[in-house]
Amino acid sequence: MAGHSKWANIQHRKGRQDEKRGRIWTRLIREIMVAARLGGADLDTNPRLRLAVEKAKAANMPADNIKRNIDKATGNLEGVNYEEIRYEGYGIGGVAIMVDTMTDNKVRTVAEVRHALSKHGGNMGTEGSVSFQFKHCGQLIFAPGSDEDKIMEVALDNGADDVITGDDGAIEVLTPPAAFEQVKNALTNAGLTAELAEVTFRPENTIEVEGDDAVKMQKILDVLEDLDDVQEIYHNAAL
Repeated sequence: MAGHSKWANIQHRKGRQDEKRGRIWTRLIREIMVAARLGGADLDTNPRLRLAVEKAKAANMPADNIKRNIDKATGNLEGVNYEEIRYEGYGIGGVAIMVDTMTDNKVRTVAEVRHALSKHGGNMGTEGSVSFQFKHCGQLIFAPGSDEDKIMEVALDNGADDVITGDDGAIEVLTPPAAFEQVKNALTNAGLTAELAEVTFRPENTIEVEGDDAVKMQKILDVLEDLDDVQEIYHNAAL
């Protein structure tokens, strides 16, 4: 990811999320419901649900909304069953794209994802066609100017795999997925708060996309982002 402004990307992403607060809540509710259905309602024993609830609180979702959707998922209230499906494909210039969805109608969802890609210059791939280009990991990103030495010491002492300082000064901590919470909590307890903290799929390498191609690639991402069933989009474009 060298030479690519991770910090600018985060600010752009946050700005877009602020514009789509209602859609963010919808996605968080689905994640809460699936996490609770798969792992139970106890936050202490269900790390996926615990992380989803943390994200919901950070997005200012009322506690009643959170509890109601956990109850729906665990059978205490009537609710919808969502299925998790990942689609893989390509954008402009061979950019790899993975789209995570939660849906109650996978026929509708696959048609919408395929249309979003093909209409704007991409195409759908088969299962496994691009996923090998991403690493499943915990990722915490700190603002330029953060205490690099302290972040490195705390992170590596608590199970992080790597600490990377980008060209723009942003500091990225990478962890195994299972160690994410431990590292995040240790950093928070040390007074170090990440601007972005999540378990994600990080591209092993990026593809530079510039000019008109960058505009076209952003259009694909925007159209996918606007689909109701889409939860997360991972790609390896450096726009």
